[in-house]
Amino acid sequence: MGIDSKITSKGQTTIPAEVRKALGIEPGDLVSFEIHDGKVTMVKKQSVLDLAGILHDPDRKSLSIEEMKLAWPQAALERDARSRERD
Repeated sequence: MGIDSKITSKGQTTIPAEVRKALGIEPGDLVSFEIHDGKVTMVKKQSVLDLAGILHDPDRKSLSIEEMKLAWPQAALERDARSRERD
C-alpha cells in the first residue's frame, strides 16, 4: 500500500508525516528529487553540519605531515584492493 498526497493547482503537495519521519525530514531541510524510468525518488540532502565530526576518531594517533606523506602510498594500495574486492 502506498502513501498518497494530493497535488494542488500550484503543483504543490504536503509530504506525508510517515514519509518525513522515515527520511528524518524537518522544517528547513532540503530534499532532492531523482527521476528514473518514470519514477521519482526523493532523498533528504545532507548539509555540511550533518558531516561535522564524522572523521574524528579519538583513538587514532595523530600524524605529522611527514608521517602522512609516508603513509599515503600504502593507504592508497589498501583502498584500491578494497575497491577491487567489491567489483
